[in-house]
Amino acid sequence: MILIKKAKVYTPEYIGVKDVFLAGGKICGIADEISLPKELSVEVIDGSGKNLMPGFIDSHVHVLGGGGEGGFSNRTPEATLSGFTRYGITTVVGCIGTDGVGRDMCALIAKIKGLKEDGLSAYAYTGSYQVPVKTLTDGIIKDIMMIDEIIGTGEIAISDHRSSQPTYDEFTRLCADTRVGGILSGKAGIINVHLGDSPRCMDLIERVIKETEIPATQFLPTHVNRNAMLFDKAVEYAKLGGTVDFTGNEDIDYWETICDEVRVCKGIKRLLDEGVSSDLFTITSDGQGSFPQFSPEGKFLGIGMGKSSCLLKEVRECVERENIPLEIAVKAITANPARVLCLASKGHVAEGYDADITMLTEDFKVDTVIAGGRTMVRDGEPVVKGKFE
Repeated sequence: MILIKKAKVYTPEYIGVKDVFLAGGKICGIADEISLPKELSVEVIDGSGKNLMPGFIDSHVHVLGGGGEGGFSNRTPEATLSGFTRYGITTVVGCIGTDGVGRDMCALIAKIKGLKEDGLSAYAYTGSYQVPVKTLTDGIIKDIMMIDEIIGTGEIAISDHRSSQPTYDEFTRLCADTRVGGILSGKAGIINVHLGDSPRCMDLIERVIKETEIPATQFLPTHVNRNAMLFDKAVEYAKLGGTVDFTGNEDIDYWETICDEVRVCKGIKRLLDEGVSSDLFTITSDGQGSFPQFSPEGKFLGIGMGKSSCLLKEVRECVERENIPLEIAVKAITANPARVLCLASKGHVAEGYDADITMLTEDFKVDTVIAGGRTMVRDGEPVVKGKFE
């Protein structure tokens, strides 16, 4: 049992200074003042001056590492438990990217189960860039129905020279199977779609929505801010009710000098200014994924790596650079992904929800992180680490 006293509570909506009581892995009480019997064994945390909010959700992470573009020596390392928790992340969704051979679904699910044993909430997409999708069982529907951790399909690549160049019919079939798997299992059945630099942008997604009965709510297109042309398309898509996913970037000051990548805070400000609902965007890290650089001729030039730390950095920039209210900015990594992914007990500070809590100092430093009612970070330092960290 944990009692947090006098924190400024964002549910993510700001509700004032409150006490929050956690027990049995759930949020059991929120009130101006909570008093408990002295005989109870309760950990009391002073939340004075801290911003308390839902644990962050990073719904696009290459937990096995990524890379390989440029050769085997460019493979990036696996994610670690404290690599999430020290930045306020309590829920992750793992995926496989370009390399669906050296990184397969058996390894992905094993890693996800390991993160769960360590205390995180962890889920996965089935497949990789490639179509036909390389599943764990004999098909997408069975993967989603029978593997608890699998909530959708992804990261399926389109409009990218590294994709398998899926046809419309191939793409439509995998979308239909993903939707049916979600319906039959009560899961999201989300198709997480990697968008590349091609001028085709989101054409396959737009065509499926226009020509079939599959709704826009089935898709989570990611990397929408990778260039200005693609982002223009994403703005129009969001205006029609589709959710779009920004990819955070710790090194955006550099990337802005070599391409027209859209800074996350600027992109979110534009969406809001153009009347898009604050419910219709998410931010993910592409953590541990490779950030390859290619020449116009497709020649490999070099590689970087995504970092889960960027989620907090992007929220901070929304607030400090674009004057976006914290309660709106933080929705992109709490309530919004929870809704899109149908994680019913995640993304809110409310009674009955999972006891996933992140507390920040006024200068946006992580102070305390609680995952499933277990304290993972205290005074900014992990108190629980993975076995091999």
